[in-house]
Amino acid sequence: MASASRAQLCGARSFVSLTCMPQSVPEELSRTIETLYRTESGRILATLVRLLGDIDLAEEAMHEAFGAALSLWPKSGVPGNPRPWLISTARFKAIDTLRRRARFDASQDELARHLEAQWSSAERSHEEDSLEDDRLRLIFTCCHPALPAEAQVALTLREVCGLTTEEIARAFLVSPATLAQRIVRAKAKIRETRIPYEVPTPQELPERLGAVLQVVYLVFNEGYSAAAGAEVTRAELTGEAIRLGRLVSELLPEPEVIGLLSLMLLQESRRAARTSPAGELILLENQDRSLWNWEQIAEGLALLQKALNSRHFGSYTLQAAIAAVHAQAESVAATDWRQIIALYDQLLQIQPSPVVRLNRAVAIAMLDGPETGLTEIDAVLKYGELANYYLAHSVRADMYRRLGRTAEARVSYEKALALTRQEPERQFLQERIRQLK
Repeated sequence: MASASRAQLCGARSFVSLTCMPQSVPEELSRTIETLYRTESGRILATLVRLLGDIDLAEEAMHEAFGAALSLWPKSGVPGNPRPWLISTARFKAIDTLRRRARFDASQDELARHLEAQWSSAERSHEEDSLEDDRLRLIFTCCHPALPAEAQVALTLREVCGLTTEEIARAFLVSPATLAQRIVRAKAKIRETRIPYEVPTPQELPERLGAVLQVVYLVFNEGYSAAAGAEVTRAELTGEAIRLGRLVSELLPEPEVIGLLSLMLLQESRRAARTSPAGELILLENQDRSLWNWEQIAEGLALLQKALNSRHFGSYTLQAAIAAVHAQAESVAATDWRQIIALYDQLLQIQPSPVVRLNRAVAIAMLDGPETGLTEIDAVLKYGELANYYLAHSVRADMYRRLGRTAEARVSYEKALALTRQEPERQFLQERIRQLK
């Protein structure tokens, strides 16, 4: 089977894995290509969308370029700068595709000639400065107000950030088939209505900002606590979300943009302490706080103060304020839980979500004890909105455990275990279950 065919069989934006590599590819090169795909495919795709003007064509061309790398690099070696090689190869693959289509549609041949003519100038400009960043343009395209809100977020997570359909479906608590339909319809809408691939004008920015910030934070959350896999965190996603947050803040330094950047920095500051050298999950109460990134904390606190001073902040800034209380506490016991509860009360007024109510219930448990906390958690769970949210069952189990109600704790831990696909979380929950026997 040809390399490109192997690539296509393995699926969009996630094909590079060792199981998809041709037998002839050395293991070290396999790892190199897999790493390149994970770290560079988003940027490559965004540049190709700008150059080709079509998301589907860009995606197909990018996969063919990686397929070509699988075939050619074992003989020629990895180029010194692989990204331009992949972009250039993808461009040739796209032109070939358009010429094949031209046998049925003459306009495709005209487009192929146009792409060839404009490539020389494009090659000189594909490395963008911060405000002309391709990925930022692609985010704003995917978040165009002509698209339904749920499609905006799903499409951006899929095309800009490379999350799989399954990962996004879990985040939205819908089936992968439903999520896939949203993405297909959104792509068709962009194509049919000729939505431009560009950063909007200053006048258009405010109505587009909410969806963009939601996307950036959802990307960060997937990196901060991966939905599935062998690792708790995905540093490439948290790093990309922070980078995009900085880009947006340069473009539009409004309080909530600054608040979101503050929130991400404060949360990311704890990453090194959240897992053991063996990859085991470490809860906040057991983390070595000397491992926290104090430069990120200092920057996050300064940004938070700037957002708060504006007096026009929203949910991201309030969440950053909660993260700041944690960051400034010497220990879990010394944390000002009363202040955290007060901040959650404010957050609930503008974002009355079940997850916020659950987090508030946990803070109440830390202040008033597990029995009071369990009552609050049960009040949240009775509505059923968090029935498939593993953390809800995990925190409920912890309340039972702290109260010595072993059988009930085990049942809740087992529910949580059945709902998570992240291996360190599974190991943590399995250990808790063993401890209860």
